[in-house]
Amino acid sequence: MADSVPVRCPTCRRENAFTPPTFPCACGAPLTLPVLRGGVPVEILHRTWQASWVEVRCEVCGRQDEWPAPESGCACGTVVRIPVAPAPPQPPPNFPSSGRPAAPNPAAAASPSPTAETSHASLRPAFRPVTIRTARDCVTAAEQYLKWLGYADVARTKERTASGVDLRGTGVVAQVDPTTRATQLREIECLWLNGLNDSAIAVFFSLAGYARDARSRADELHLPLFVMDLTGTPQPVNDPADELIKYGAAGR
Repeated sequence: MADSVPVRCPTCRRENAFTPPTFPCACGAPLTLPVLRGGVPVEILHRTWQASWVEVRCEVCGRQDEWPAPESGCACGTVVRIPVAPAPPQPPPNFPSSGRPAAPNPAAAASPSPTAETSHASLRPAFRPVTIRTARDCVTAAEQYLKWLGYADVARTKERTASGVDLRGTGVVAQVDPTTRATQLREIECLWLNGLNDSAIAVFFSLAGYARDARSRADELHLPLFVMDLTGTPQPVNDPADELIKYGAAGR
C-alpha cells in the first residue's frame, strides 16, 4: 500500500493523512499517483471535467494515461485536490540519456520481470470501469470489478437483505454503499459476519469513504475496503484491498 502523506486543510489548517490512490494500468501493474510532496492542496469550489483528471506515466510500461485527480476531504467539510508530480518527458525508444542507441539485451527481453511472475495483477487485462451516475451503477461497477479480480460467478442478490449484502459469488460477498455519507462501523462488522457465515471473503465498496473507526475495524478484520470514484474505478483503501488486487481470487 502507498505511504500516506500529510495534507494541510486550507480552511481549518488541520493536518490530515492522505494515501495516494492506486489504479490498474493497462499493462496490469498497479499505478500509484505520484503525489507532489510539499505541494499546496487546492480547495474544490467548482468542479470541471478537465481539472478532475491528471496525466501520469506508468513506471513499468511507460504508458502515459489520464487518471482521476486525487482528492481529500477534511473533517471541517472542505474538499481539496492534491497536486500530482508532472510526468517526466519520455525519451525516444532505445535511446538512453547518453544520446547513443542502447544495445539490445536478449536476456532481459526473454525473461519476465519478478513482478510478472509473482503477481496475478500482471496477468489480467486492464479493468474497464462503468461510469457512475446512479446507485445502481455503483453496484454494477463493483460487480464488474470483482469479476475482473477473478470472481467470475459473482452476481447481484435477488433482494437486498437486512444485512446489506449486494453481491455474492463463490468465495466472496460484497456490500456497496452508494450514499454520500461515510460508511459506518456497524456496516463493516455486519458484512464481515456475513462473510464468516458463508466461509467467504467480505469486500466493501463505498462512494463516500469510511468513518475512522470503521476503517480501523476493517484493518483488524483484514477486510478489503475500496472507494469508488465517478469513473467507476474502485480504489484500494487498506492493505487487504491492495493484496486482493495483487493476487485476486486465486490468492484467497
